[in-house]
Amino acid sequence: MLIVAVFVLWIFGISARLVHLQVTQHAWLKEQALSKRVDVRQIRQLRGTIFDRNGRALAMSVRVKTLYADPSEIKDVETTASTLSKVLDLDAAQIAAQISEGKSAGKRYVAIARKLEEDVVQRINKALDISDRKKADLPNFTGLHWREDQKRSYPYRTLAAQVVGFNDAADEGRAGVEQSQEEVLHGKVVKKLQERDRLGRVYDETETERSASSDIVLTIDAAFQYMVEQALEKGVEAAAAKSGMAVVMNPKNGEILALANYPTFDPNTIVEASAEHIGNKAIQTVYSPGSVFKVVTYGSALEKNLISPDAMIDSGNGTIEVAKHVFKDSHGVGRVSYSQAMARSSNVCAIKTGLSVGRDDFAAMVRKMGFGTKTGIELPAETQGIVRPVERWNGDSLASMSIGYEIGVTALQMAGAFATIANNGSRARPHVIKEIRANDSTPTAVTQTQQSQVVTEATAKSLRTMLRQVVLTGTGRRAQLNGYSAAGKTGTAWKFNPVTKSVDPSKYISSFIGMAPADDPKIVVAVVMDEPKSGARDGGMVSAPVFREITQQILQEMRVVPDQPIKQEALTAKITPETPQTDDATKKAEPKRETDVRSKRTQAAPPKEKDPDVKKKDEKKKLPESGKLTARFSVESSAQGSEPVPKTRIET
Repeated sequence: MLIVAVFVLWIFGISARLVHLQVTQHAWLKEQALSKRVDVRQIRQLRGTIFDRNGRALAMSVRVKTLYADPSEIKDVETTASTLSKVLDLDAAQIAAQISEGKSAGKRYVAIARKLEEDVVQRINKALDISDRKKADLPNFTGLHWREDQKRSYPYRTLAAQVVGFNDAADEGRAGVEQSQEEVLHGKVVKKLQERDRLGRVYDETETERSASSDIVLTIDAAFQYMVEQALEKGVEAAAAKSGMAVVMNPKNGEILALANYPTFDPNTIVEASAEHIGNKAIQTVYSPGSVFKVVTYGSALEKNLISPDAMIDSGNGTIEVAKHVFKDSHGVGRVSYSQAMARSSNVCAIKTGLSVGRDDFAAMVRKMGFGTKTGIELPAETQGIVRPVERWNGDSLASMSIGYEIGVTALQMAGAFATIANNGSRARPHVIKEIRANDSTPTAVTQTQQSQVVTEATAKSLRTMLRQVVLTGTGRRAQLNGYSAAGKTGTAWKFNPVTKSVDPSKYISSFIGMAPADDPKIVVAVVMDEPKSGARDGGMVSAPVFREITQQILQEMRVVPDQPIKQEALTAKITPETPQTDDATKKAEPKRETDVRSKRTQAAPPKEKDPDVKKKDEKKKLPESGKLTARFSVESSAQGSEPVPKTRIET
């Protein structure tokens, strides 16, 4: 009975213990067992690739590894730091400090060397003497571990940098398409269940969760982008400009074929980039467009059937007074056709045209052309520009806006307006993403062209006729192409100085925006130069030649059939620009200097013209609450056949 009693008590005790272990402590024990035998690894998939329209990889990710330390596992910090410093060529004291700080803070992760490529990883493994008997991810140095990682690579370096953007250290997009399409490109987490034997060797691996990232195909053509960037860089340096921007657009469907900013940066070495060069100025910088905005003025009048290209208009004595303020041309053009008024960039004719349209209809056309609203392009930080409501206009605001002042635009908005004219009055929404596709190249989303009719086809055709005259006989003659007709408009505007609260007569925005071929445009090209300082600084002299070089190359690359005779020989024209006069009564100019302008077309130096592009100030005026410029000034032509350059100081 005693023996039976002992066995009963023993069995009861064992049973109670088993109940305690298998019921009360079941979850904890199971967790402990799995932690010894099973590892759950979370590995993020490679970030999606960004391609140009022809399949060239502009941004891609590659597998790398990060060497990190678990301070809680390291007993001899100094020895570990000393060994790592020799292998990685790092400062031993700094490594020791990192590990010691992590140990005191209770950290389990201290990165020692980030994003190392495979050849470097193998060299470190060999130096640390990794043994096959140890875990595959555990160097033969207690407390050191490898972590799977990825690194973003930009094979074409600076090409389309502001469009593509860049990633930060955590592989998250911080600019361009990398930022705007973060959700699409971001590599999803892959969970893997690894089972190990008692020596730590993996004998089974199960993938428990997987969600693929996507690739993005841009509308950008890398070859076109290179041509544009090269031409823009040469143009900026030749004019000693602060910066430049260029947009090449397909007017039929709104695709952006190239979008360039100079100076630029290399996203592979983003830490060395200047913050000023990272931003995409073509969509983020607002400026007064000047005379290129006259397409809106004449377009609104054509839409109301108030004018026609061949109809005549009289500029009188070259001055006009609106709300007690005098606007003037540097030299009156007299009685001319509307096409010639556009070609010679007459302020008086443009203002008369704008006044005949009326405030409400003019404001409606400005909005319909896309100004004052974002274009909707798939890039971050786009600005909507500045367009004041009609009820906040001043007495002379309509006159000012008719010649491109008291309004703020972006280069992309202006390109979009000209694309509307090129596309027979239909406005296509600009876009830079062609399609989104899975890793197996299956398209999951394709950008559809969004169009809306802004002006009639007849209005668009008449505007192209007038813009064609600008290139043939007006201020845009340096935009003439070899074998192709072109239509466009020059613009020169003074910049606003926020310090002096006035327009700075020493700083210009010079632009040329055009299309080719003129009758059936295949591309629209906008070139904007910020603060050119060398030689004549107007749009006809600074930006038109860049337009010519870009457009000529791209049309030939696209194999567009020429619509004009092709001239094989190139002519070097000697052009002698005049120094802008500082006073109406003072006609003494600084010594002239000759500038060589090489053209692919055979053409003689254009005759000298004095065409106005800006207006004269009668009296000083406070800055409007909206921040718009109310510029009043007169101009003197700076070069033969060029866009005029302002000569008297103005204020807002």
